[in-house]
Amino acid sequence: MTRPWYPINVVFTIVKMAGILGLAHALSHFSLSCIFLACTATAFALSDRCPVFFGAQRQCDPIAPASFLPAPVKIAAGTRPARIADNSVFADLLSALNVTQSEFFAPWLGTWPDAIDWTAAVIGTHVSGVTRSISEDLVFLQSKEDAETDWRRASNLIDNYFAQTIAYYFGQDALAIRYEAYDDILWVVLGWLETVKFINGHSDLHYAVASPSLSEATPGVTDGRFSSCARIYNQPYHGNVWIPAFSHRARVFWDLASHGWDTTLCNGGMVWNPRLLPYKNAITNELYIAASISMYLYFPGDDNESPFYNRTDRFNPEDPDSQVYSGPRDAKYLKAAVEGYRWLRSSNMTNDKGLIVDGFHISGYLDETNNNTKCDVRDEMVYTYNQGVILTGQRGLWDATGAPSYLADGHSLIQKVIKATGYDLASDSPIDNLLALKAGVLPRWHGLGRLGVMEEYLDASGTASQDVQTFKGVFFHHLTSFCAPLEAPGPETKLQVHPHAFAAVKESHAEACKSYSGWLAHNVHAAMGTQDAAGRFGQWWTAGLLMGDWVGAWPTLENDGVHGHGHDETNETDYRNYGVPTDTLWRSPAPHQPTQTPYVDYAGNGQVPIGGAKKKKIRQAITEDPNKRGRGRTVETQSGGLALLRAYWKIARAP
Repeated sequence: MTRPWYPINVVFTIVKMAGILGLAHALSHFSLSCIFLACTATAFALSDRCPVFFGAQRQCDPIAPASFLPAPVKIAAGTRPARIADNSVFADLLSALNVTQSEFFAPWLGTWPDAIDWTAAVIGTHVSGVTRSISEDLVFLQSKEDAETDWRRASNLIDNYFAQTIAYYFGQDALAIRYEAYDDILWVVLGWLETVKFINGHSDLHYAVASPSLSEATPGVTDGRFSSCARIYNQPYHGNVWIPAFSHRARVFWDLASHGWDTTLCNGGMVWNPRLLPYKNAITNELYIAASISMYLYFPGDDNESPFYNRTDRFNPEDPDSQVYSGPRDAKYLKAAVEGYRWLRSSNMTNDKGLIVDGFHISGYLDETNNNTKCDVRDEMVYTYNQGVILTGQRGLWDATGAPSYLADGHSLIQKVIKATGYDLASDSPIDNLLALKAGVLPRWHGLGRLGVMEEYLDASGTASQDVQTFKGVFFHHLTSFCAPLEAPGPETKLQVHPHAFAAVKESHAEACKSYSGWLAHNVHAAMGTQDAAGRFGQWWTAGLLMGDWVGAWPTLENDGVHGHGHDETNETDYRNYGVPTDTLWRSPAPHQPTQTPYVDYAGNGQVPIGGAKKKKIRQAITEDPNKRGRGRTVETQSGGLALLRAYWKIARAP
């Protein structure tokens, strides 16, 4: 049953009724956030009516969930030793990052030349995320040499990748992306906020400044390992000078994306692309939720007016503070995230497997006699990234509100995804037995993979597009964010914590995330089997388990076990592989000329701007390496392996 939600503007209505609107306007952004938090936290059902975090006074005693795991999984997990990633996984992670940058990144261009705008933004996010993970785990870079040498090597490693991130800031085509679809715009927001998180984390760990005057520095957590070399007096980490630039870009692009929020159709939700007929898809709404809550939590403020500054606050247009530049913990971002999540959760965008489908059209939109404004034509296409981005939104909303339902929703989705790959968490093993398969016979398709390994549905045939080659990495990046250990709110939030409830939620969250370690290890084992001699990951990870015993030609669209079994239906549109259709469900026909559409040229280097978009049979030579087919190994497939390794390392090593 869907939990009830109260209207988001209830707090402002209450303030007006109380006759203290002037006082509300005088409050700081922080105070507004606290009021909004207190009201929205009570909008949940059951235990979420009493969140774990609260303001000055606790109104009730929160009830923590007993577990985020189904009973059979919880019982089974308690009877076997935990899967812990050994140090070799960290070495593999470093190697994968090195390959990503040395093979695919062009420093003089400040980008990955073979990537397109949105995939480059995602790859940049991966690089910043992995660099942050390296900073957090510098102890594993210790050698038998002296501490000073260790610190120089570690610092050089991190600064190497951070310098490349700075280069990408200038190499990113920010002007062009401003005119692209709203999802393309929102990837930019998440990417630069991830870099801000790296700078803040690296500074706190290794360059902790004791006073605002920078008159002295306090020992960092690495002091005992790197001796006095880790104590940098009288100066913060040099990366801090880039926070204003990165934050400004994140804020400008969030402002641009906010124009996609539309209440005239479907009672809310983000429109995907303003140049097409209205389509409210999962990914744009998930990105909006994730970007909004990330802006609330990590955006440090921005007083830079240049360029393309947009002062309009779409959520509070009558608020005098809308003319004031955004500061940290601005309540409008929290409001946007909560409102977006409320809409997405009530939109009926999940299928019978509990997986998030692609989106909704509005029937009869071009019919002037039709007054329909409802999202009533659902596209059933399922992609892995639609299951991932929302996890960052859910985790951020927990961090902001202390409402356990966000974590419960996230864990429920993760468990459904794992099941849809053909993996059983209770037995901690694939549902199908690899040893029982006949040579040359594909394992059974389960919805998002087979044999316990995640797949996009075109992976096995070797026909995935540039977009789709990016999707699995997106999922694992956001899984890593979701499963980070829970922390109590910092003193700057002025929020208090119910200690017993928080401890219970923290333990349940860690327990559930640990239970995913076996599945992650299984996927890592498969993906590592697709690496070529240069260390580049392939797209079809399941092949890493099959190659030793495979007989005959590799599968095609005709015999991949996916097509004809729930796919190719009239209510599924694989526009991420075959382009946007030319019908009037998607496009307004231009007068006197046919509408053309972008599509994927499998024989070329990726997205081709104009042309036909028909599924066509592709002749391919039989090759011993199935991941050489189609686009082959690319920076996008490499980023998928990189994100997977990071997820396994961080989740399976977490305390």
